[in-house]
Amino acid sequence: MLSLVSQLSAQQTIESTFGNGVTVVAADESFSMKFNARVQSLFITEVPEMDFSEVETNWLIRRSRLKFSGFAYNPKLQYKIELGLSNRDHGGETPETNNTSNLILDAFIKWKVVGNFEVWIGQTKLPGNRERVISSQKLQFVDRSLVNSRFNIDRDMGIQFRNKHTLGSLVVKEAMAISQGEGRNRTVGNQGGLEYTGRIEFLPMGEFTGKGDYVSSDLKRESTPKLSVGLTFDHNANAARERGNLGGYVADTAYNSLQTVFADFMFKYNGWVVAGEYANKKALGDRLVAGDEFISNYYTGTGVNLQLGYLFKNNVEPAFRYTEITPEAAGLTSDRNLQKMYTFGLSKYVVGHSLKVQTDVSFIDNDAAFSFEQVFDMLFRFQVEMAF
Repeated sequence: MLSLVSQLSAQQTIESTFGNGVTVVAADESFSMKFNARVQSLFITEVPEMDFSEVETNWLIRRSRLKFSGFAYNPKLQYKIELGLSNRDHGGETPETNNTSNLILDAFIKWKVVGNFEVWIGQTKLPGNRERVISSQKLQFVDRSLVNSRFNIDRDMGIQFRNKHTLGSLVVKEAMAISQGEGRNRTVGNQGGLEYTGRIEFLPMGEFTGKGDYVSSDLKRESTPKLSVGLTFDHNANAARERGNLGGYVADTAYNSLQTVFADFMFKYNGWVVAGEYANKKALGDRLVAGDEFISNYYTGTGVNLQLGYLFKNNVEPAFRYTEITPEAAGLTSDRNLQKMYTFGLSKYVVGHSLKVQTDVSFIDNDAAFSFEQVFDMLFRFQVEMAF
């Protein structure tokens, strides 16, 4: 691994190692900046109902990111800015975002008040399900599961309070957020109400090595068993969008509050990883009744995701993931089908998650009526990631 340490004029310092970005510290130590960049190049093949005459393929830049972080004035006052440059990162242009590219992902200030207590102000990920909070750079599969894509609470603008304390070998982490409730980069006033999020995590066997509770693979090969269990409750008052922070905007005459509950865990030991998540999202007051023309403005229901992987000594990792989605009023419309997804993945880590090759193949049952006669959709993905 190439390492560069050089001294510029006035003793300004630049440090860099592959995968860890480029860090600049001012000569008077009044500020620092760490710069990272990464890109994911993705190839996709889709085979609907295993009909190879209908194959669809696509090459795309799935993610292309620039990240800046460091401290300003005082090491206890930190910041992070992350920009998404690919089309998939931008999201759709809407009047709510001034009809411009939606490229700012994170932009917040972190104040380390005392001990492990921190205050975050700005736009970043809410303390929701673990799979969403894990960086897309550090995933065990090519991308996140259907549970995440259907039910996650994503990023928002507001204030967060975070703390961590230890009771013997038990580590407890708490997070609370008060946010706008309508996602990132809004330029018009709040259309609905505020969003309130609380999360607590229990690590009964102590901390993971290198913050491994938020890294999908056991690249550190934990020498002793490690377990983290997390619980999140989120209330989005008078939610203005179909999935709370994401999706299309609903008519303001039909606003209802959304409540989301997540439960997740991660276990690691000697190359093995077992992880799982449960999600439930419901709309208060907007009930779904079979046969009614009006179903709901919101996507609600439950989801379960389980995954297992083992990292061999040559840094090759096979993994399996099972995902099940049960929308409320399932089957009434095409976008409310029950779904089961079986994914087999294979990853080669050249330099951890900073340089890796990943592929996976998924079989998707779109009506969840599994039988030997059932016809599945097939999805094949191949991805190369480089980050520095």
